[in-house]
Amino acid sequence: MLMDEAKVLLGFPTNSCPTASQVKDAYRRKVWDTHPDCFPVHLKPNAELKFKMISEAYTCLLSGARQGQHVGVGYSRVVRSGVPRGGGGGRRNHALIGLPFLCIILGTAALGGTNVARSYRKQRADYPSHNPFLP
Repeated sequence: MLMDEAKVLLGFPTNSCPTASQVKDAYRRKVWDTHPDCFPVHLKPNAELKFKMISEAYTCLLSGARQGQHVGVGYSRVVRSGVPRGGGGGRRNHALIGLPFLCIILGTAALGGTNVARSYRKQRADYPSHNPFLP
């Protein structure tokens, strides 16, 4: 889709240069007007076509493609810088977060082990073995 077509579909003049927030706002307004679920059954195919075109225009305008270039449906360029966005806050407390779970697991294993040992001793006392190779 060409940039001029995308701008017209979202309601911008062809010579404008909308910001990302303006594009998002225009997209949300158009989506409310053309969403296929808001139309009766006999008008849904036309509404679906308009909805797909508006979605493609939104993708085209947000992808940052230069004017006059053709951009495929759903294509957007993602650049990863390797720098975390949030500054890494919350990544320092992994030990504190994992500590309660570790206590739960170890406590369950310890209590389970004592219950097993107690039941084994009780069974051994109730049914003594006559086999010399068994305890």
